[in-house]
Amino acid sequence: MAYVATRGGERAIEQSERLFREEMGAFDQARVDEVKRSLPYLIDRVMGEASLYDEDLAALALAQTGGELYEAVLLLRAWRTTQPRLTVAAPVEQDGLFTHRRISAAFKDIPGGQVLGPTLDYAHRILATEVLEGGTYAPEPVEPAAHSAPAHQPAVSAWQAENDLIDLPEDDETKGNDIPDLTREPLLFPSKRAHTLQSLARAETGGVLALGYAAQRGYGQAHPTVNELRLAEAEIAVTHPDGRSFSAGRVKVSQAEVVDKKGDKLRLGYAATFGWNEVKCIAAATLDLNAPGAEKGSATEEEFFLYHTEGVESSGFCIHFKLPHYVTFQSSLDAMRDAKAKKAAKEPQMEPSSSEAVGHEKSEPAE
Repeated sequence: MAYVATRGGERAIEQSERLFREEMGAFDQARVDEVKRSLPYLIDRVMGEASLYDEDLAALALAQTGGELYEAVLLLRAWRTTQPRLTVAAPVEQDGLFTHRRISAAFKDIPGGQVLGPTLDYAHRILATEVLEGGTYAPEPVEPAAHSAPAHQPAVSAWQAENDLIDLPEDDETKGNDIPDLTREPLLFPSKRAHTLQSLARAETGGVLALGYAAQRGYGQAHPTVNELRLAEAEIAVTHPDGRSFSAGRVKVSQAEVVDKKGDKLRLGYAATFGWNEVKCIAAATLDLNAPGAEKGSATEEEFFLYHTEGVESSGFCIHFKLPHYVTFQSSLDAMRDAKAKKAAKEPQMEPSSSEAVGHEKSEPAE
């Protein structure tokens, strides 16, 4: 596609950017801290879609863009490309996750028990309008349970595999820099399994939800049941150059497993992402479940949903239509006018009717 270079108007362009930034005003570390403290789930979403875990930088990106999510994710991904790749962390096992929330809609009595954790699933959705009238919204304090839930729980799918209900994927022995990395390699089809899960992990939440919802409503091949949904913190273990393994800290992660009955076994769909984002994980796992055997061009075909849920590329392509297309549009107009002229030339010349001739004569100005 050809573009016309923008010439002239530099002052207008500069002032339009100033106008955008003036609406947000000056900001400092205090505003960044406030964004980070008051909008934790938005921070999680930006980190997940940017595939970079850094709460401070995500809060800075949101403060700098006035909450424009696409711009914030783009800023964070662009910054990520400037950073060196120091090392590769060790694989994280599911039963090693420090779990805050873990539920199953498939089995009530799952090994380790269900942990509701932080959620609004069972709450009334009532707007706190008293705040606009000068009041303060103060949440009720949490009452500790009589017995603490176990910090670590086994995977529900592992228990199902032991009971011959499901076939788990074979272990992948690829390690270190040999692990396919979507941030350094293009997405090609058929996609590598690692690329598929990485692409879903950083996919745009709304796009994943739209296509996953379509599959759930019957436009897919399999209807999901949430086998296990987990919000947790993962310990990041890395190896020092001298050979010692140590913890580099914890990151918040979400993961979802959905299942569907196929023959005498359950079929598994899986997704995980940075931060806590349940809806995205359930929708992404639904797409993963529906992908095998999906019809070409359907919403559940892997190539379709991986391309169309890539938020930075899709928003960038949409935004570029605002840039000047004068040459291409003029070419379209010329082609349209040429076709119109050729069509008119081929049409037979019609003899004017007597009434039209009279009217024409009446409209002639007097000399």
